[in-house]
Amino acid sequence: MSSCKNITHIPMQEKLVVLSGAGISQESGIDTFRGAGGLWEKYDVTELANPAAWENDPELVLRFYNMRRKKVIEAKPNLAHKKIAELENHFDVHVITQNVDDLHERAGSSKVLHLHGEIRKARSTKDENLIYDIEGSELNIGDACELGSQLRPHVVWFGEAVPAIEDAIDIVSKADILLIIGTSLNVYPAAGLVNYCPEHCNIHLIDPGTPYVDSDKVNVIRKKATEGILDFVNLC
Repeated sequence: MSSCKNITHIPMQEKLVVLSGAGISQESGIDTFRGAGGLWEKYDVTELANPAAWENDPELVLRFYNMRRKKVIEAKPNLAHKKIAELENHFDVHVITQNVDDLHERAGSSKVLHLHGEIRKARSTKDENLIYDIEGSELNIGDACELGSQLRPHVVWFGEAVPAIEDAIDIVSKADILLIIGTSLNVYPAAGLVNYCPEHCNIHLIDPGTPYVDSDKVNVIRKKATEGILDFVNLC
């Protein structure tokens, strides 16, 4: 397959879409969701990230997300985040991330779509359109929206719809280049986004694992994000 054109000759209007996953943030010290064996204290984390857990024990769920939020705040963008932000000097860059952290934004990316929500935000349990920035690292029982309803983490839990997926499909459908980084394309519906690339789109995948890919259409860089991003830039 053809690679990117020389970066110095790319017109600004060419669209580079970046689809990022947990692997890119892991290099900043943020564990993957199922890291450490998938346990937090004595709980299976997948059993805490769903509407039933919230209904049964919201205080426990809030405590779990407070711990995760604190780690996000302490983390810093790594080289991969920064290089993606720098690509805005040469491309019309749109980042679609499966991550709930804000490391892309802190690295300087200006167009970031969060498929699974944002951990540093809260939303009303009465009106999902009421979304607030969280001051500090904690969201607790009694923190309420302007309607008096308890606030919950602004994240997509297992069993919930992914409202941003339609916007993501629209973005990918207009891509000239798709860069998939830090994800093995195992989580749906995000993994299905690659199917919406236009025919002319060049696809690059940076991941140290061995995901199934169509090698005739995808340039695979089997390295971790901070190493693979340099290979990608050199290709362009």
